[in-house]
Amino acid sequence: MTSTLPDQAEKIRNRAALIQVIGGYMASQALRFAAELKIADLIHDGVDTSATLAEATGAHTPSLHRLLRMLTAVGILTEPEPGRFGLSAVGEQLRSDSPDSLHAFTLFFTDPALFTSWQQVGHSIRTGEDAFHHVYGKNAYVYLSEQPELSQLFNYAMSQESRIAAANVAAGIDFADVKTVVDIGGGDGTLLRAILSSHPHLDGVCFDSPSGVAEAPGVLEEAGLSDRCEVVAGDFFSAVPADGDLYIIKSVFQDWDDEPAANLLRTVRANMPATARLVIVGSVLTDTATTDEPVMFLTDANMLVTAGGRERTESEFRTLLADTGFTVRSVGRNAAGPLSVITAVPA
Repeated sequence: MTSTLPDQAEKIRNRAALIQVIGGYMASQALRFAAELKIADLIHDGVDTSATLAEATGAHTPSLHRLLRMLTAVGILTEPEPGRFGLSAVGEQLRSDSPDSLHAFTLFFTDPALFTSWQQVGHSIRTGEDAFHHVYGKNAYVYLSEQPELSQLFNYAMSQESRIAAANVAAGIDFADVKTVVDIGGGDGTLLRAILSSHPHLDGVCFDSPSGVAEAPGVLEEAGLSDRCEVVAGDFFSAVPADGDLYIIKSVFQDWDDEPAANLLRTVRANMPATARLVIVGSVLTDTATTDEPVMFLTDANMLVTAGGRERTESEFRTLLADTGFTVRSVGRNAAGPLSVITAVPA
């Protein structure tokens, strides 16, 4: 038999790479179902064959076996011997009980509400408007406020996404001259929990919408921080807590286009003391897209489709901050895990 010619081998690899991207929705939906069944939890507990996993989940054994092989092929599972499955390092993150779990994150970002919006991506590209509003007649945040279970899942997903960044922020920022940290868009308090636990001299304010902070009292109480952290519900486009020494905004600006993002910054500028600092934690896009950091570009597109928001380059952040009364002091790329840290002060 004649071996494959070198130029044909490269064509075959390129073809396979494109087909894998085309099939991305298949992988994500298979991953969602595996998360719903808690396959990773079951494998971790020692239930690891197609037959035993099917028995534990009520699935059709031959069909589940095919799903497990597919997840093995894309790097989620391993198959050390025929019909017996394990977790790869990537798949370990699907365990709901893991400290590094992305189980809720997986369920939220593969939810039918988001998936349906992406089926209308053409609307966003043609008009610049979010497809989510086009499909559901309301923006994603109003929709979430009307769906308590999905809203709770979103909050938990954001908490899971925040854990690595929270530890890096707590360790990487100088809090020596700070007494009170205000976390704007603080969600369930995961970031403040990490900061206050690492710096006993600090007090905190966790500020977000009523649904956003719903889980925060429990998270902070569990960490023994209730007496050092106030939970405040409100609208950060109208006002934010005053008298903080350091204001943190993490993974919020991506949710908004430039006009609302600027309005948020103006609100912060109007309420914060002249001596306070602002720290923005989030993705900072490179000026040109490469395959090195695809997640931030996926997130940028997802923000367009589902929320009308966007990620930004360093120059775009600098312009936005300058236009709203701030001076950028430093930009630490990837200073909080995969996220960057921008420090600014009132101009």
